[in-house]
Order: sequence, then structure tokens, then C-alpha cells
Amino acid sequence: MTTTLKYIILFAVVFISKTLQAQNVHFIQNGIIEFEKRSNMYALIKKKINKDNETYMNQAFEQYKKNNPQFKVAKSTLSFNQDKSLYKWPTVEETMNNNWLNTDVLGDLKNTIATNFDTQSSITQKNVYEDTYLVKDSVRKINWKITDETREIAGYECRRANAVIMDSVYVVAYYSNQIPVSGGPDSVTGLPGMILGLALPHENITWFATKVTETTVPEKDLTAPVKGKPTDNKGLKTILLGAM
Repeated sequence: MTTTLKYIILFAVVFISKTLQAQNVHFIQNGIIEFEKRSNMYALIKKKINKDNETYMNQAFEQYKKNNPQFKVAKSTLSFNQDKSLYKWPTVEETMNNNWLNTDVLGDLKNTIATNFDTQSSITQKNVYEDTYLVKDSVRKINWKITDETREIAGYECRRANAVIMDSVYVVAYYSNQIPVSGGPDSVTGLPGMILGLALPHENITWFATKVTETTVPEKDLTAPVKGKPTDNKGLKTILLGAM
């Protein structure tokens, strides 16, 4: 057998093997994903310390480290099918901590978000100060840059993508082609597969899937929230600026 023929046979074997593997891949188009959101409180508190407050903040920070873990953890779920998704948090928090250093505006956000992939629209229930708003708007357009880096999350191979949102917030996402739904945790979407890992490195916050359950999701479990004062993103921004 010639060397050339050996290479041809080897190539054919590898190609057939890869083809069979691809045929055996199971794609999920509906289910429930459990996410774990982790906020690095030590890093977030350090950012609040400056020359004007370092005398009491350093002391408070050292005391905080003695009584609190580095990461604050919160659980959330994303229910989805091919057309829509609903991202939400448990009605009652698992743990409560009244330490004022344990609060962070971005880290403590607990929005309920209904996304319609067909119409590229979303309805977000936001608690702002003592009011609840129902923000209806189009899905945020994100200019993703997909890379060759991969990692496994909750048993699924995911590919990394990077982007900048809201002009300056750097985002790292990991999505899986095995779940061909363009969704993700919070309001981050727009990739050719479900986002199972999400990180805001400079904000010291991550979301990672801990469990993916393939199941038929009843339509009622994808119903958008209805409670709140109606507005859109532009209107909410005006409200927030007016309250400052």
C-alpha cells in the first residue's frame, strides 16, 4: 500500500468518524437552565475605597472579610423554547445580609425579563427605588466577536465571544451550538446558540449555568410580567436622571 493511499484511507476514517459524531449530537430547543450569579464583593468593595474615605473604609472592609465570603451568590432560572424565554429570580432570597458593604447596584439587580426572539423585543420588570417599572423595548443589539476559545459549561461545549455594551462595559460570553436558541441570562443575547456563561470582568460579576434540563415548557411559564409602570429604555433613563 502506497503512502498516498494510506493518507487517503486515514482521512476517510477521520472524516467518517467526525460525521458520525456530528450526527449523534443532540440539540435542545426547549428547557430550563439554572444559573448561578457570583459577585466578587472583595473586589467591588476595594473599588469604593479612596483617599477621602480610606480611614473608616479600610477598617470596615477588614471587618467585612472576617464575617463574609468573598463571593455573593444568587440563583436564577431561564425557561425557553425556540420562540421566547423568561429569565427570573426566586421570589424569596435564599440568604439575607444587612451589611451595607454587601450591597452593589449592578450585582444586586434582580430583573425579570421576557424575550421574544421572533419579534426581537423584550419586556423587563425592574424595581427602581420604591417603584416597579415595566420596560418594553427592542432587544439590545450586540456586536459580538466570536473566538476559537472553548470551554465546557454544565456538560456542554461552549465557544467564547467578546463584546462591548452600553459604550464601555466589556462582556465575555460562552454559548453552545447544542442549544440553538439565541438567548442568555439577564438581557444578553444575540449569539448563534444559548449563552451558558457570562462575565463582566471589570464589574467582577459572572453568570454560569449549573444545570440544563430539557423539558417542554408550558406557555404559561413563559408569560411576560405585567405588573409595573409602563415605559421604554429611553423613558426609564429620563426617570433615573430626574431622580438624581
